[in-house]
Amino acid sequence: MAEFICRLGTPAGEVVTRTIEAPGVNEARVRLEREGFRVFNVTPPKTTGVTALTRLGSRGGQAKVKASDFLLFNQQLAALVKAGIPILQAIAMLRKRAASARLRAVLGDVEEQIRGGAALSQAFAAQGSIFPRIYTASILAGERSGALDEVLKRYVTYMRRNVGLRRKIRGALAYPLFLLVASGGMVTFLATYVVPRMSDLFAGFGTELPTVTQIVLGFSKLLAGNIVWFGPLVIVGAILLFLWSRTEPGRFSIDSFLLKIPLAGNLIVQLSVAQVTRSLATLLAGGITLVESWEIAAESITNRALRRRSSAILPMIREGRSFTESLESAEWMPLLAIDMVGIGERSGSLREMLDEVAVFYDAESEVRLEQLTTTLEPAILLVMGGVVVTILLAIYLPIIQSISSGAGAAGHH
Repeated sequence: MAEFICRLGTPAGEVVTRTIEAPGVNEARVRLEREGFRVFNVTPPKTTGVTALTRLGSRGGQAKVKASDFLLFNQQLAALVKAGIPILQAIAMLRKRAASARLRAVLGDVEEQIRGGAALSQAFAAQGSIFPRIYTASILAGERSGALDEVLKRYVTYMRRNVGLRRKIRGALAYPLFLLVASGGMVTFLATYVVPRMSDLFAGFGTELPTVTQIVLGFSKLLAGNIVWFGPLVIVGAILLFLWSRTEPGRFSIDSFLLKIPLAGNLIVQLSVAQVTRSLATLLAGGITLVESWEIAAESITNRALRRRSSAILPMIREGRSFTESLESAEWMPLLAIDMVGIGERSGSLREMLDEVAVFYDAESEVRLEQLTTTLEPAILLVMGGVVVTILLAIYLPIIQSISSGAGAAGHH
C-alpha cells in the first residue's frame, strides 16, 4: 500500500487535501468517489534517485515558475481583482502580458480550467507542484471570504519578504564563494604548472632540497602525473554526490550535517523559524484553521531534519493540545520564539505575534548571516594564503640555499 496526496471537493462545497493509502492511483480515486468526494488531483508517492530524475512527463517533474515572474503576476492580479475585473478576464489579460513563456503556458491551462467551471484555487491546485500549497490555500481562503484582493495583497507582501531574503543570502555568500574558487584555481595552477617546471632547476643544484620543497614537489608530481584520471574522478564524484543529494536519505543527511556546523546551523534554524511563522501568519490571516495552516506551513521548512522533528506537531494540535506545547515537542525552535507564540496564543493574537516572530528572526538571521560571511572570508584567505606561502617557500628556499652555498664557496677560495 502506498500513500497518495489527494485534492478533493467535499459535498459541502469545500476543497480539502487528504492523504490516503491505496494500492494505486485508480483505486484511490474510485474509493474517494464512492465516499462522495469530487477528486481534483491524486498525487502518487514521491520517488527518489534516478527514478525521480526521469519523471519528466509528470506534473511533479515540471519546473516551477521563477519567483520574480510569479511575484509580478500576483501584483498585477491583485490590482485587477481590486479594480473589479472578472477573474477569467484578468487571467486572460495577464497570460498575454506575461514575459515568461513558462508562465504563459501555465496560465493558459489555468484559463481553460476556469472556463470549464473550476474555481481559481482549483485551477491553480491542478497544476501540481508548480505553485506552492500556501498560495493555493490562500486563494481558497480569499474565495471563501470574498476578499480575494486582500488575500493576494498579503501573499504579495509575504513573497516580497521571501524574495528579498533570498537575494540577501545570495549576495552575502557570492564573494566568499568567488574567493574560494579563485584561490583554489591559483593554488592548482601553482601546483600543477609552476612547481613541476621548477623541479628541473632544482635538480641542477646538486644539494639536498629543504623538507618543505620535497613535500610540495612530491604532491605536485602526484597531482600532475595523475591529472588524466584525477580530473574525471573528481567530476564523476561530484555527479554522484549531486545525485545522492537529490535522494531523500541524501538530502536528510546533508541537512542534518548543516545543522551541526557552527554559525551556519543557527542561521538555518533562524531562517526556518522566520519562514514557517510568516507562512503560518499569512494562512491564518486568510481565515484558514490552525490545523490546516500548520499542515501547509510546515512544508516551508526546507531543512528535512527540522521537518522530521516537527512531524509530531500536527497530531498534537489535532488532539487538542495547545500550539505552544506542540511546538515545544519538536525541540528545535528557540525558546524565545516559543515564549512569544505562547503570549500570542493566550492573548488571542496568535497571528499578529507570529508576524512579530517572523520579523524578529528575519533581523536575527541577517545579523547571523553577516557574522558567517565575516568569518568565512578571513578563514578562506588565511587557509589559501598559507598554502600559497608554503608553495612559494618551497620554490624560493632552494634558490636562496644555492645562492648562499655558492657565495660561501667563492669566499672560501
